Amino acid sequence: MKVTDLIRKLNSDFFVGVPDSQLKPLCSYLLDTYGIDSKHHIIAANEGNCIGIAAGYHLATGKTPVVYLQNSGEGNIVNPILSLSSEKVYDLPLILIIGWRGEPGIPDEPQHAHQGLVTLDLLKTMDFETHIIRKETVEIPKLSRRSALVICKGSLEYESRSYENSNGINRETAIKSILKISRNDVIVSTTGKISREVFENRTDHSHDFLTVGSMGHASSIALGIAIQKPNRKIWCLDGDGSLLMHMGSLAILGSIKPQNLIHVVLNNGAHESVGGMPTVAKSLDLESIARGSGYEIIRRIDREEDLTKILEEIRSQNKLSFIEIRCSIGSRKNLGRPAASPLENKLAFMKFLEESD
Repeated sequence: MKVTDLIRKLNSDFFVGVPDSQLKPLCSYLLDTYGIDSKHHIIAANEGNCIGIAAGYHLATGKTPVVYLQNSGEGNIVNPILSLSSEKVYDLPLILIIGWRGEPGIPDEPQHAHQGLVTLDLLKTMDFETHIIRKETVEIPKLSRRSALVICKGSLEYESRSYENSNGINRETAIKSILKISRNDVIVSTTGKISREVFENRTDHSHDFLTVGSMGHASSIALGIAIQKPNRKIWCLDGDGSLLMHMGSLAILGSIKPQNLIHVVLNNGAHESVGGMPTVAKSLDLESIARGSGYEIIRRIDREEDLTKILEEIRSQNKLSFIEIRCSIGSRKNLGRPAASPLENKLAFMKFLEESD
């Protein structure tokens, strides 16, 4: 289905969402037509954020908003859907466009398997009239006040955009430097290409926790480990989209101040793992946010030649640290994926932590 035909059927002039690879044609159309952070289109921090913005739009205009998301984001919308937009509460109209990752029978990543199975059931539980959009779909039925369009892989057509920035540090190069300097320290890496690049660049992953899903929670996982293993140095390798999704975790980290935790944000201002659509992190002062949250050492790296010196300096300290590394957009075409299953990764990681006490 052509995105332009979909847009005409939706009959809405306001879109808010979190980018998804299944919805890249839609995201490209919206960026080409409206840009980002405009009166008609906003890329939000997380999916619950989207529902709140959509509610405000309806209250101000009386019109029906459209929220787009990957089905993994359904978990983030459950509370605002049930306690805010539900017909049993404020009865707010809403159209959801959901990329169906982990669709039964379609090969996908392990973190999408369970979510893919329950996608339609969750929508039914939240009282949405659901329509599945497949490659062969040519017509969308009339939509109700609470409708969800579930988009199967390859079902939308629009010429996708490419994305770039002017940052000079390649993310995989930065990760290689971190892995070399961290030596036998614990690594907790966020979902997407960051974990894939960690996996690709060393053979012993017993001290790496590769967070394949649960976007936005890597720093909280790292905090839980750091508190219980105070004699181990813990590195959290985060992304800017992940950081934005649950930024409140910074305040918790800053209040507890684990002295053995180094929080690295590889900031390229993009949701690169799902297509490269922009985040607002490219214009944020993350150093000030970290400082205000209670981090004790804060550094920003803009040049590749500064990586080794600053990373070694931070590792030698015993204070809660925050490092922002400004990275370019892009990864090598032959970038692989973790060969071990999430369960195998977990068991090896826990064994390492137990034996290293």
